Order: sequence, then C-alpha cells, then structure tokens
Amino acid sequence: MPRLDEHMLQRWIRSVAADYGFGVGEITYIFCSDEKELAVNREFLGHDYYTDVITFDYSTQDTVNGDIFISLDTVESNAKQVGVSFDDELLRIIIHGVLHLTGQADKTPETRAEMTRKENMALAKIGK
Repeated sequence: MPRLDEHMLQRWIRSVAADYGFGVGEITYIFCSDEKELAVNREFLGHDYYTDVITFDYSTQDTVNGDIFISLDTVESNAKQVGVSFDDELLRIIIHGVLHLTGQADKTPETRAEMTRKENMALAKIGK
C-alpha cells in the first residue's frame, strides 16, 4: 500500500474541489492490482481493458462523493513510462479521480488535454 499523508491529501483535495465550486463529502480510494481494476471495468462499465483509475460518482449538487479505484500496477508502469516517481504519478491519478467527481471529462483529445492541464494546476498546489 502507498504511504500517503492523509491530512495533506484531505486539505489538497478540498482545495481542488473548491476551485470547481464543490465541497468534499466522502471519497473512498480503493488501491488494487491491474487484474482487480480490469474486473471492475468489465463488471460495472462493460469495458474490456486495463486502466489506471475508475471513478464512481455519487456526488450531490455541491458536494463530491465517490469511490475511486486505482491500479497501483498501472500507476507504477505509467510512472516509469513518463519518467516520474511512483508517488508523483499516484498523486496525479488521485487528483484525476477528484476532477472527474467535479464533472471534468477526458473522452476526447481536447478534453484529455484540458484534464492534463487541470491535473498540472492541482499538482502545482502541492509543489509537484
């Protein structure tokens, strides 16, 4: 399991959510393997491929709530591929899930580029 500074993460997530007009309710992170992530992707979304993050959004009008599954295997391989530390890539994926909860999308090349920009802005808040 990753070692995370929970208090720092809570402050950071609250700050990022507030940037989009949301408070934070309950967000559960489920850290798992590629195989578990694939099983969740197949069972609940009907997708037959590996991914780094799956976000289930239970947000209300002004409060983000959700379950965020993160494949630690994919985080590790992505980190190596782009030349960053595991911890830095994990933070990017954590905030990626939060951004989804605030309504940010990444289905097209344009929205993916915008999501990356928003991830970078969020990461800058903690000096990453």
